[in-house]
Amino acid sequence: MNLAEKILAAHCGRKVVAPGEFINARVDMVLSNDITAPIAINEFRRLGVSKVFDKSKIVMVADHFVPNKDILSAEQAKQMREFCKEYGIRFYDVGEMGIEHVLLPEQGLVLPGDVVIGADSHTCTYGAVGAFATGMGSTDIAVAMATGDIWMKVPPTIKYVYHGQLGKWVGGKDLILYTIGEIGVDGALYAAMEFTGEAIEELSMDGRFTMANMAIEAGGKAGLFHVDNKTQLYIKSRARQSYLVYESDNDAEYQDVIEYDVTAIEPQVSLPHSPANAKPVTKVGGIKIDQSVIGSCTNGRIEDLRLAAQILKRHKVHQGIRCIILPGTQQVYLDALAEGLIETFVKAGAAVSTPTCGPCLGGHMGVLAEGERCISTTNRNFVGRMGSPKSEVYLANPAVAAASAVTGKITHPDEVMK
Repeated sequence: MNLAEKILAAHCGRKVVAPGEFINARVDMVLSNDITAPIAINEFRRLGVSKVFDKSKIVMVADHFVPNKDILSAEQAKQMREFCKEYGIRFYDVGEMGIEHVLLPEQGLVLPGDVVIGADSHTCTYGAVGAFATGMGSTDIAVAMATGDIWMKVPPTIKYVYHGQLGKWVGGKDLILYTIGEIGVDGALYAAMEFTGEAIEELSMDGRFTMANMAIEAGGKAGLFHVDNKTQLYIKSRARQSYLVYESDNDAEYQDVIEYDVTAIEPQVSLPHSPANAKPVTKVGGIKIDQSVIGSCTNGRIEDLRLAAQILKRHKVHQGIRCIILPGTQQVYLDALAEGLIETFVKAGAAVSTPTCGPCLGGHMGVLAEGERCISTTNRNFVGRMGSPKSEVYLANPAVAAASAVTGKITHPDEVMK
């Protein structure tokens, strides 16, 4: 069996599972946020049960509309707060919270070999630590909170092998945008994406989180990385309990094996209105922007902020351009503060926000007006994703987003770092 099948088999009490089979699997973590949790809470109460299956395996995070932007978002957060207090569930609130998919790995709440489900499509992020993690609907989340089980079909696995050495300014965001550009937004439909190869071995944990995060943008059910020394070092100081590491068998079967040579890949930009509309930044340059957003569950980690600061330390944000930077968690914020990155951003003319998903989904803290263009390190650029349906979103890595903020147009980092 391959990695995904090994984990799922272990969680449904079977020695072997195969793609297409339906299974009941136990879960190690159930997650929801301030958009999806209220629906799950309402459905949970309809079940008529008196307690959750395991309060230590459920987490709720307020991150999409926080700090609350209006009365409705305040009511949603209040409902979560009260429910978590009633059932003894861990709740991350303003002041200690972060963007859920940055926060949970940081807190050691998701571990290798886990099955993790979340009422958010980017739950697949946790595959970076060797977990099988996937998004589900709020009704599924309600049932899982009550029973600790999920019902699902075992997905096939597609193996992606990345050969060669990454070039300057090229990281996980560029690899996943390039891949989605090659296979399309349904290229891995309901498949587990297994990322391997020497380029992946060299990739940092932050870069792996970015790639796993966007597996869903290729239609993937999950995105998984094998546990290596980098993973173990990341997990070692964070893990709150023991865990099991699973490995694909040498004779594991895959739906397909796709190989890439990354040597010639340059920083990528996905043009509106699809992550699959990816092109090398040198083929896109010159498009004027109004806003640059650096952050989100895709690129809000400390390595991402360091990359942006490397550009902004020597430059100012272009006149008339709004540059918004969102550390992924309070800890990322503190680390950036200690390293002087926050000062760099403020002196460059950028605005630094408390952790929030706000701009990514057009919620707040960076909503676009009609006709405006934004280059963003987020994960989606659908019509109306960040505001007006007549606005445009371009996806890129933090270095490209920072360089573009300096010039006021989509720019290769080399152009401002000469």
